[in-house]
Amino acid sequence: MNEKKVTYLEAISQAIREEMLRDEAVFILGEDVGTYGGAFKVSAGLLEEFGPERVIDTPMSEAAIIGSAIGSALMGMRPIAEMQFIDFITCGFDQIINMATKMYWRVGMPVPVVIRGPAGGGTKGGPFHSASPEAWFFHTPGIKVVVPSTAYDAKGLLKAAIRDNNPVLYLEHKLLYRLPFLREELPSEDYIVPLGKAIIRREGEDMTILTYGAMVHQCLRAAQILEKDDDLEVEVMDLRCISPLDREAIQESVKRTNKVMIVHEDTLTGGIGAELSAILTEDLFEYLDGPITRVAAPDAPFPYAPELEAAYLPNSEKIVAAARELAAY
Repeated sequence: MNEKKVTYLEAISQAIREEMLRDEAVFILGEDVGTYGGAFKVSAGLLEEFGPERVIDTPMSEAAIIGSAIGSALMGMRPIAEMQFIDFITCGFDQIINMATKMYWRVGMPVPVVIRGPAGGGTKGGPFHSASPEAWFFHTPGIKVVVPSTAYDAKGLLKAAIRDNNPVLYLEHKLLYRLPFLREELPSEDYIVPLGKAIIRREGEDMTILTYGAMVHQCLRAAQILEKDDDLEVEVMDLRCISPLDREAIQESVKRTNKVMIVHEDTLTGGIGAELSAILTEDLFEYLDGPITRVAAPDAPFPYAPELEAAYLPNSEKIVAAARELAAY
């Protein structure tokens, strides 16, 4: 193990640097990724180490960034395209949906491109810097969607994504970047976290919570409250990847607990929770002892005001209230 505990952000930076050292085909491109290390300093120091041909400052054009990344991936490179904020990924939507995700079926060529960037709320970013866009891409065959919740996973999942021959959307929750309690010692040896494998963060027998990203920590806090105040043992499953989903792990957990809640920061309608609910109803209906419960953001634009943002986001109090209602069913 390394002696130094690293943050979620530092774990991401380590993954990029190690993969660039391991494979000369790996490079990073985006707005200010070289000169300033990006908006959140994820790539700080990489320009000095690898030079401007592998750490490329681009114009302020996400369409150009993503289009260039896809083209270079088709030519055998392994680009990491950074969105300064993930909200701006919509400017490259056409290239992702109509090119990257379909190229394998069209010509049978790998498209090893990673598109990464800061997502999520809780940082007073307002409607233009707080997106949770995972459902748009979850709906699209041909792209993998990764949402880490810990420093260990942030590094291991990103290394696995860079080595994958498919397009990968890698969502970094910016609220987690520098949280002190997420600091941890990471293995000094090379490791990856396989894509598509969920993990149980807390075991329980009374209900299962399916979640990912920053909401994992809200769910763990809620589970502690429910154990202390309600004598409920709640299992918290961190999906880690929402495409592909670890259906086997989900089924095993729900078969044991018989009640399930789905928590995500994205808006309710058409979110990941809707598809999970359909899967659970189709595959596990006879195991369910209560209605599938969802806790998510309301169907509204992200607010600017801190008080409204706090009311808008799912949190441990909302999860506790929903869990008590489900437990009493």
